[in-house]
Amino acid sequence: MLTPDATPRSQSAVVIDRIRDMITEGVLEPGSRLPVERDLCSQFGVSRGPLREGIRALVILGVLETRQGDGTYVTSLDATTLFGPLSFLADLQSPESSVHLLAVRRVLEPEAAAKAALLVSDEDLAVATEVLDRGDALLSGSDVDLEATIDVDTQFHRIIARASGNPAFAAIIEALIGRTARARLWRAIHDQGALHRTQEEHRAVLEALRSRDPERARLRMLVHVLGVEDFIAEHPATPGEQHS
Repeated sequence: MLTPDATPRSQSAVVIDRIRDMITEGVLEPGSRLPVERDLCSQFGVSRGPLREGIRALVILGVLETRQGDGTYVTSLDATTLFGPLSFLADLQSPESSVHLLAVRRVLEPEAAAKAALLVSDEDLAVATEVLDRGDALLSGSDVDLEATIDVDTQFHRIIARASGNPAFAAIIEALIGRTARARLWRAIHDQGALHRTQEEHRAVLEALRSRDPERARLRMLVHVLGVEDFIAEHPATPGEQHS
């Protein structure tokens, strides 16, 4: 019985919960095809409208995928797919709220760097070195290509996150700072003339990885992310400024 303050759950929410339960209980596995609509409606006790709404929501979340003319399937449920919507959340954050996302990165990225120091391959180190060399070249001229600089930063942090061997780390770290949020961040750093300092911090992280020193890698990444976080906190966007 519902309490006076309770509200009935929508039928689409019932659909979402029931499909989630089918996956967690092993009735549906990654790659499984969902039963036809008629059977699901009967099984869940809902009409076709709410069923389709619930399925659409799960498609957006990366849990299901609809194949034209072939039905609806459970995705691979990999971390990159499931955490993908976080990038949309990051992009919607206001410039002054980006410091909160950086606080989350401050928790995750040092640990990812520490794990990467133990697992990173020589090939990963070579690619990371090449990426930072490209960053140095970008900063050597009088006019900085900010888009290319953003790409350098993205690739460098992505290499470390993936080298941690933890797909969840890699997916969350990449999603937390989406393209729009990262552009705002680097615009602020560029406007205050701090690009070279940021690149030096990247180099310090890379050297710790090359030394296979997890504690130093953790510390260097912490210093880097905390420095960026403090920088943004000290240089908030002015009214009307979007840093993008």
